[in-house]
Amino acid sequence: MQRLLVAGVSVAFAIAAGVGSAGAADKKVLAFVVNGASDFWKIAEAGMKKAQGELPNYDLQFKYPEQAAAAVQQRVMDDLVAAGAAGIMVSAVDPKNQTEHLNKVASQTVLFTTDSDAPQSKRVAYIGSSNTDLGKEAGKLMVKALPNGGKCVGFVGLPGADNARERIEGVKETIKGSKVELVDVRGDEIDQTRAKRNVEDILAAMPDVSCLVGFYSYNTPRIYEVLKEAGKLGKIKIIGFDEDPITLGGVKEGSIVGTVVQQPFEWGYQGMKLMANYISGEKSGIPANGIIIVPGKVIEKANVDDFMASMKQMLKK
Repeated sequence: MQRLLVAGVSVAFAIAAGVGSAGAADKKVLAFVVNGASDFWKIAEAGMKKAQGELPNYDLQFKYPEQAAAAVQQRVMDDLVAAGAAGIMVSAVDPKNQTEHLNKVASQTVLFTTDSDAPQSKRVAYIGSSNTDLGKEAGKLMVKALPNGGKCVGFVGLPGADNARERIEGVKETIKGSKVELVDVRGDEIDQTRAKRNVEDILAAMPDVSCLVGFYSYNTPRIYEVLKEAGKLGKIKIIGFDEDPITLGGVKEGSIVGTVVQQPFEWGYQGMKLMANYISGEKSGIPANGIIIVPGKVIEKANVDDFMASMKQMLKK
């Protein structure tokens, strides 16, 4: 299936001219609804704030459900629809089981997905990463870090979410035929305490584990903390996803092999502009298959300083 690739630079979308001095009450609301509380989303929120500066006739809102549960997320979307939101972009907690509800939302407002797609729903478009490709990059880091092979265990927030499932599949596809094994993946439902306990449990149960993989942004910092407390930093390989400060610090010091990052800033920025554009009647930015891929990057010790500098600049905006 052909996909539209969007580089990690600002993409100009033509936005129809609106009323010059509409009051806040007259502005159309566009909302970004995430799947749970995580510092990862602050980067997407920074992108949304940049878009807000270019969309004066819209009120852009970022919504954190108080719990990483499909029912809670659905209530947030229902409240937005009831309040008359013109568009919602969502990272669905459980896309497969939320399809019926997502279709209900899509029948009442413009619906986009991000981060974890819901391809069976009636969403207009998905803007985000190819999570399979991200998983493949992590698999390459695992093979590179373990030339003689070894047993690896992964940790993830929502095992049923498409982003988790596709990353795991990407890893497995890449390490197939090598001596590297992904023997288990533990879920934690985006519960930080449980995430850390999962790592502790694996260290106790598997003294021969060679590599730990953090599939969600906060999983790698929890892995780092547990290994540091156990005096095993540098003895067990760590592969991460996303750009948590602890993860980047570990890459910089060499205790984390590398991390595969996305570009959530662009999801917030480009996604909000795309929705506003679509609502205005300008739909040329949406490809026929509705999939807009923002490529990821592999961050290792050699390029981590440059990446951290670019992150600092983005979060200033």
